[in-house]
Amino acid sequence: MSNDEILRSNRHRKSGGGQPPKPKKKRKLTRKRVLWTLFFTMALAIFCALGGYLFITINGEKLLTENEGKLTVNPTTKIYDRNANQIAELALEKSDPVESDKIPQIIKDAFVATEDKRFYEHQGVDLWSIGRAAVKDVIARSMVEGGSTITQQLAKNIFLTRDKTFFRKATEMSIAMALERHKSKDEIITLYLNRINFGGTVYGIKAASEHYFGVSNLNELKLWQIATLAAMPKGPSRYNPLRNPELSKERRGVVLQLMNEQGYITQEEMNQAKVINYNYKPPATKQKYQAFIDYVIDEAENKYGLTEDDLNIGGYKIYTTMDKDAQTTVENAFADADNFEKSVDDEPVQGSMVIINQETGGIVALMGGRNYEKKGFSRVNDSRRSPGSSIKPIVSYAPAIESGKFSMDSQISNAKQCFGDYCPTNLHGYSNTISMSEALTKSENIPAVWLLSQIGVGTGYDFAKKLGIGVGDNDRNLSLALGGMEKGTNTLEMAQAYTAFATGGEERQAYAIKSIADSTGETAYKANTTAERVMKESTAYQMTEMMQEVVQSGTGKKAKIDRPVAGKTGTTQSGYSGVSSNRDVWFVGYTPELTAAVWMGYDNPDRKHLLKNSSPLAAAFWGKVMGEVVKNYPEKSFPKPDNLDIPKPSEQVTEQVQAVTGLTAAYESSTGTVNLAWNPVTGEGKEYRVYRKETSEADFTQLVSTLSPNAADIGAMAGLTYEYYVTVYDPATGTESDPSNTATILIEGAEPSPSPSPSPSVEPSPSPDQGARGGPEQTVPGGDNGGGTDNGNGNGGGNVDGNGNGNGNGNGNGNGNGNGNGNGNGNQGGGELPVTTTPSPSPAASPADGAAAGGAAVPETDTQNVTGGADAGVVTQ
Repeated sequence: MSNDEILRSNRHRKSGGGQPPKPKKKRKLTRKRVLWTLFFTMALAIFCALGGYLFITINGEKLLTENEGKLTVNPTTKIYDRNANQIAELALEKSDPVESDKIPQIIKDAFVATEDKRFYEHQGVDLWSIGRAAVKDVIARSMVEGGSTITQQLAKNIFLTRDKTFFRKATEMSIAMALERHKSKDEIITLYLNRINFGGTVYGIKAASEHYFGVSNLNELKLWQIATLAAMPKGPSRYNPLRNPELSKERRGVVLQLMNEQGYITQEEMNQAKVINYNYKPPATKQKYQAFIDYVIDEAENKYGLTEDDLNIGGYKIYTTMDKDAQTTVENAFADADNFEKSVDDEPVQGSMVIINQETGGIVALMGGRNYEKKGFSRVNDSRRSPGSSIKPIVSYAPAIESGKFSMDSQISNAKQCFGDYCPTNLHGYSNTISMSEALTKSENIPAVWLLSQIGVGTGYDFAKKLGIGVGDNDRNLSLALGGMEKGTNTLEMAQAYTAFATGGEERQAYAIKSIADSTGETAYKANTTAERVMKESTAYQMTEMMQEVVQSGTGKKAKIDRPVAGKTGTTQSGYSGVSSNRDVWFVGYTPELTAAVWMGYDNPDRKHLLKNSSPLAAAFWGKVMGEVVKNYPEKSFPKPDNLDIPKPSEQVTEQVQAVTGLTAAYESSTGTVNLAWNPVTGEGKEYRVYRKETSEADFTQLVSTLSPNAADIGAMAGLTYEYYVTVYDPATGTESDPSNTATILIEGAEPSPSPSPSPSVEPSPSPDQGARGGPEQTVPGGDNGGGTDNGNGNGGGNVDGNGNGNGNGNGNGNGNGNGNGNGNGNQGGGELPVTTTPSPSPAASPADGAAAGGAAVPETDTQNVTGGADAGVVTQ
């Protein structure tokens, strides 16, 4: 016996028992026992399957009988504003059912080819399609293909519930099989076409034809229109031709391809129908709050997985963040044509605006365009454009302060320089250093790019991404500092990003839906309002301090209202050589209560469709709207951190590169070259860059780079006059010096052709309403002894006219000083004029430039060409 058995025996004797119990014998697993077990298991499974099938079949027959004639079983879905006031009801748009003989066969063929090519072969459930879809889903590890037949889709409409359960799917199958037992294939496809959702609240093929094409008689639909409608069941919102014409056209091409492959249309018919562009505009309908309502429906679909069909028939109650007064103010502003630049033709200047309550993240109001139509194209999130200088606080200034190496009091580089091959320029001139606050206020370009180069492009890129800006992989370059982005951004992203400055460094995901209650009144979905800290309090505080100055005395002055305002302008230039107009204008700003972003521009900018105005246009619109909206909000102050300690910057500005002196030029007739020489500078590894301009040319261009203090121009032509200057480039710091003195030489030989007289870059007199508006300061050269008059009270020793002729005191609106002999300084101010301002790489300028500077004023703008990114040369500050 084992030790355990002996112990048990002893315990048994001590307790007075008799013999210890014998251990139980294990029952052997025989073949007969296994077979009987399998038999009963299979019998039970078959019984359950038969019972389940019988129940589903009977239930399918019952549901089909009860619901076949109904379109909805719940009350309509209702939408409420932030105070629980009803603002909308999703009433279904449907027409009377169309008889089968009134539906052309090509329409039926298009839907069969697209949705269920084995429609005429299966009995309601296509096991082959289900299996194929399952295999693809397994391979892709996600739901990439559905297995529902047209009959099942019809069954889903008949069952009228949207719970995502196995029972619902099984019920769909049971109704589908019941349909196949009671209806012919033609009856099924006809019923399907009369009930299916075509986006929004539109149901049925005839209602869709009328809504999207204005066609009541289905026989009048063209092939491309039929294919457009057949493309919609896969994604009624995504492939809505009114809202997403390009995606709709792309999906239409897939439908036509399927129809061709299955023999319904020819190759020629397919090709013709593929290329037609959708341009139908439905009759204008006036529905208050329509843009916001459409955004709410999109958010319910994208964030909570509810389809438009679910919402239409689900009997939901949707509680939103909309402020009715604010939304009405925005809609009225967009309806007023005086708030927008007048278009050159029938294509209007467009715009978008988003207002967010930064304390909650709730969207207070929005508008996606002028004359917005239900389910129309929304520029709030469907369009992406270059943000220009409005991105500077996000990618350059804030991350630089966040690094601890800089503060708003830092002196940063403002010297003319290149960063490798990237050479941005300033609109308002250059200096060795500039304070960070002044650089942002004046919207200078060099400091923003220099800061990004100092902290690293990756740091600025990651900071922008953390704030919700949709930067792409190709945006990782220094042009990002000036808005150089491959795809751009939108007003929703920009407004959300700026909320972090307004709240002291915390950001909440912007949302429009607070909660959704189902038909029983239970809360089915609720917004997440958790805040994330994205920057230090001290960083947000310093950014707010600097951006308040932008509004008080910088490029954003027209956004002033009765509340404290901080913000930043942005402008994108045309991208066309010699064209000074703009593609995009922005203003993004915030009060202590609300944050808002405004964009204006043409949807399809080209040489003809460009803005003559710059960012003050958007700033003025922002101020007009927000001045009214904030009246309904208790006045607050911007947050200020306790025990604020702004650290002294530990990193100093890179020392300016020494400029070249003593440049001389001499023409050697025997070799036909211009020999240039200059005094060498100290230091190792310096590179000399030689620039040349023929006097009839507008700008200098780089001629050659050399490591020696001399160079030769072998391309100079006889009879012409050339100007040269030299700079020093330091590869170690990526910094370029100021230009040297200019050397001018006339190439001897043939009779020189006269050079055209340079024309003023500024119109000589402003319109009456322009003189009162301020412009940025800019140092410009004066002219030779001359005289000229303009309106205002500028003065100087010899203000000149456009030709630099005459003698006397000039009077210019905007405090212009012109010191004769061509060395004067004109401190420009006054009004905004539609002018072309082209920064020159040389500090020298023509007398005409000086004359213009002393008289009329330059526009208050922050435009500046940049290179880099996908839109090199188009995207600007």
